[in-house]
Amino acid sequence: MMILSVLVGIAAGLAAVVIKKSVHFISDFVRDYIERDQDYIYLIAPTIGIFLAILFVRFIIKRPVRHGIPNVLYSISKNQGQMNRHNMFSSIVTSALTVGFGGSVGLEGPTVSTGAALGSNIGQLFRLNYRQVKLLLGCACAGAMAAIFKAPIAAIVFALEVIMLDLTLAAIVPILLASISAVVVSYIFMGQEVVYPFKVESTYELIDLAYYVLLGILAGFVATYFTRVYIILERWFEKMGRMRVRLLVGGSLLGLLLFFFPALYGEGYEVINGALKGDTSYLFEHSIFASWSTSFTATISLLCVIILFKVVAASLTFGSGGVGGIFAPTLFMGANTGLLFATLINKLGFHQLHTQNFALIGMAGLIAGVLHAPLTGLFLIADLSGGYEMFLPLMITATVSFATAKSFEKHSVYTHQLAKRKELLTHDKDQAVLTMMEVKNLIETDFAKVTPDATLGDLVEVVSEAHRNLFPVVDKEGRMHGMIKMDDIRKIIFKPELYDSVLVKDLMYMPEYFISPDDSMEELVEMFRKSSRFNVAVIDKGKYLGFISRANAFTAYRNQLKMFSGDH
Repeated sequence: MMILSVLVGIAAGLAAVVIKKSVHFISDFVRDYIERDQDYIYLIAPTIGIFLAILFVRFIIKRPVRHGIPNVLYSISKNQGQMNRHNMFSSIVTSALTVGFGGSVGLEGPTVSTGAALGSNIGQLFRLNYRQVKLLLGCACAGAMAAIFKAPIAAIVFALEVIMLDLTLAAIVPILLASISAVVVSYIFMGQEVVYPFKVESTYELIDLAYYVLLGILAGFVATYFTRVYIILERWFEKMGRMRVRLLVGGSLLGLLLFFFPALYGEGYEVINGALKGDTSYLFEHSIFASWSTSFTATISLLCVIILFKVVAASLTFGSGGVGGIFAPTLFMGANTGLLFATLINKLGFHQLHTQNFALIGMAGLIAGVLHAPLTGLFLIADLSGGYEMFLPLMITATVSFATAKSFEKHSVYTHQLAKRKELLTHDKDQAVLTMMEVKNLIETDFAKVTPDATLGDLVEVVSEAHRNLFPVVDKEGRMHGMIKMDDIRKIIFKPELYDSVLVKDLMYMPEYFISPDDSMEELVEMFRKSSRFNVAVIDKGKYLGFISRANAFTAYRNQLKMFSGDH
């Protein structure tokens, strides 16, 4: 596992390098036209990139390319950690086209997904068990994050907090090795400079801590806004149906946003670095508002606009068919939220704050609130700042933001769909095991069936050959009319004079509790608890499929728990 973790780390690091280099190549090509005062390119560039990504998926991959980190979480919870082979390269191509042409999303999700697919397929190649494959997925995710941000400590925390790995000695050493391997690969090909360089010029006074609490509250509200707008627009696009309509509508709206607010273009690397320097010139570059660059009101207004519209731009990119991640949009909104907050406080004269520090710590606040990952935000920003002088303000803002956002939204952007479908894996082992189990795999079909028009004599013949004491009453079309228990007929089964006169339909009863094969394990467990039954009928659209016994469900639960815990 240690050797494989190093191999996965190297592979994830190379994936990060390829994605970054590809995006920069395409982006430089597009920006070359923009620099020639061809600002109309903003209107059409994102649509072109997304259209090319859609063509690649439809005619080359011929399978959907799911969003990065939710795809990884789904493979862990419902697919035994297995990911399709095309995920090892499909996200690289589609995200490079999407982001390179101006799609307002990030590269972290596709890089993590690519690394996870590499880890999954390496695990399948060596025939590893579920727990080992899951560990390799975590190693790959940590490696991808370490390579992108050159922040190995934050990458490890991300794997433990977001990918839901258990914090055990058996897990931590391979993750460390993967993170180290990936960041070394990143150093070799992309240098040792961090993505968002930051130097702490002055730390903080005790009075500043109160403002970091306020920043945390503001970041929590912005994070809640991010999550809700993202979900609303996601549902809006789902209702559109045809991809061509989604591309036309989403691409056109995204192009208009980029034309009026060029700061929303791409992953926002330059914008974040500008915010971290306290330089707001990025708000006006190639913009129709360039003549207002000296206006304080215009600066504040544009900061508010790009904060509010960044999640809209990201959602339009996803909805129209683009591939990318939400990590970069989250950092974008965080840096600008912190900068806006500090600038307003300074202008109002309440207290003089260091705007660069607040821009930096605003990033941690949005990560904590949007991703529900306060530790990831804390350690990532601490790594990026090159030191831990600002650790206390980071802790305050990340914690307050997380608590604020969590009080409004139970699940993060990554997990809301999985939670809705009851496919979300959590650190709660009981809940995790139930999530991994499926009702349809527990159905028992060895129950002897009788028809509703059969006589007691026909039923006696069935009973004589059956080995179960429960008899479903099913017609020729497979519809369930009821069931008969052995206890219900015990008193009359030895009375031959009743064999021809008593019919099955007079003896049967319809079960009060039954379940569908698509229901969750939580619903099955709750049904067993409420009914105190030993068997629950499985009915799909009126058709009888079988029964699930309490004993069989418990045995399957124990076996799944052993696999999950590695005790086999």
